[in-house]
Amino acid sequence: MHTELSWRREFLLPVSKPPAVFRVVIDKLVTAANLPIYQSTNLPIYQPTNLPMTMSSRPQTKATLSEALIERLIRTTGVSAIIFLALIFLFLLREGGTTFLNVPLGDLLRTRWYPNEGYFGVLPLVLGSLLVTVGAAVISLPLGLLTAVFIAEVAPRWVREILKPFIEVLAGIPSVVLGFLGMLVVSPLVREHLGAPTGLTALAGSVMLGYMALPTIISVAEDALDAVPRSYRDAALALGATHWQTIWRVTVPAAHSGILTAMMLGVGRAIGETMAVMMVTGNAARMPLTLNSFLMPVRTMTATIAAEMGEVAQGSTHYHILFAVGLVLFLVTFVVNLVATWTIFRQGKRYGRLLS
Repeated sequence: MHTELSWRREFLLPVSKPPAVFRVVIDKLVTAANLPIYQSTNLPIYQPTNLPMTMSSRPQTKATLSEALIERLIRTTGVSAIIFLALIFLFLLREGGTTFLNVPLGDLLRTRWYPNEGYFGVLPLVLGSLLVTVGAAVISLPLGLLTAVFIAEVAPRWVREILKPFIEVLAGIPSVVLGFLGMLVVSPLVREHLGAPTGLTALAGSVMLGYMALPTIISVAEDALDAVPRSYRDAALALGATHWQTIWRVTVPAAHSGILTAMMLGVGRAIGETMAVMMVTGNAARMPLTLNSFLMPVRTMTATIAAEMGEVAQGSTHYHILFAVGLVLFLVTFVVNLVATWTIFRQGKRYGRLLS
């Protein structure tokens, strides 16, 4: 009682008739706090009047209209993304679907790609893309994750403020510039120090693709690590964990979904890259099945489409097969993203069961 009265003695002004402006303020305070009102002979306490307040409905109507407009715009944007993706798939299916009707499936699964002679085997293109992408992933994923951990957890604040914009600038370098860099710097190093017959090899393409995927992996993974609540780190340190144990046992597992997303985006960037790969891989449509395949030229699906689409006759079998190659590339990228989404969803359900 004494505490209640002392609080009201400071805030509710012990006067018999407070001014109108104070009456409104006191009404709001008492109603919001849901406090009981005590009567005292020594202290007159103001009773809320609950008088209706006249407010103009124009601001509320304007806010409601703006919210409805923004909600409709967001919904339209989301639906448009799905529609555009479906239209791309239908276009590829229309242009490349006739390939599976005119060319036997056995011819498409051959090991030789030479359209001028009627050989349309896409296996060298698929395996070449897979080889370069796997090499780029082996280079970029560990390096990108370690760099993101360093920026988010280890580096001082002033170093972080320098590295983050620098990495974002690296993502904006045109791929043709990186292709020239690969031809003039990376390819001679591969030829001279690894004994390759030519510097334009799958290894050179993997190095350049790994470099191009690094900014995406580092930026997304660093944001995921930075989003982990500070209380997780404090709790681990309070239980006696070291700084490195906190990073690898608490912070990184807590940000696993964002890190996996970063890796999938990096792999998607490596699969879909065209110009740099076409400039440094040699563009030889051969089966990369030997142990030294990384030191030999290869040809990817994207490089094939870019190199031959401008010279092919529209409506020919070669034309439709190039669209079929694009359809295969689209499906591969879709499967990679689908596997990543399924993995994140499965792990989310697992952690949900553990916490329930």
